[in-house]
Amino acid sequence: MVEANVVVAVYEDYRDAEHGVRKLRRFGVDMKNVSIVARDSCTGRDVVGYYSTGDRMKYWGKTGSVWGEFWGLLSGSAVFAIPSIGPVLIAGPLVSWILNGLQEGAIVDGISSVGSGLLSIGIPKTDVMQYEVDLKKDKFILLVHGDPQTLAVAEGLIGKTKHLSFTVHGQTVEDKEAVAEFVT
Repeated sequence: MVEANVVVAVYEDYRDAEHGVRKLRRFGVDMKNVSIVARDSCTGRDVVGYYSTGDRMKYWGKTGSVWGEFWGLLSGSAVFAIPSIGPVLIAGPLVSWILNGLQEGAIVDGISSVGSGLLSIGIPKTDVMQYEVDLKKDKFILLVHGDPQTLAVAEGLIGKTKHLSFTVHGQTVEDKEAVAEFVT
């Protein structure tokens, strides 16, 4: 199994998740290390659509402008229709983790393709199952992966946002005081 080096935060809504992404960007976290995933929970009579314009996907609906920004900032974007969860919007390297898991046939009983992508980077199955429950409850999940220094910075920044929970999976740096000075 791969050693996970990722911070995972769960947010109530897109505003809080967007704030987390902006904070990471403002403090210099490489956006190539950031992913976000949420269920597309269109309700009511809103028109929802997806289309591709070259290398960027476009989305419209209730949170279209936010997802447009996520897809512009983060590398890779996708929309998956996942049994038991429904349509899922994803931006960042999580897209390739999911695709790799699908190509390798790494689907685990009781875990969706999103969960398989998380398992493939070493996140424990019990945590993956909780993240899938969070997705089903229309929460936003933000992931930051990287070296221990990146994780420590992300941990410090995300810890100061309005999250429901966050977990550091993997190594962290020893000199947290130096990191704390950086993120304040």
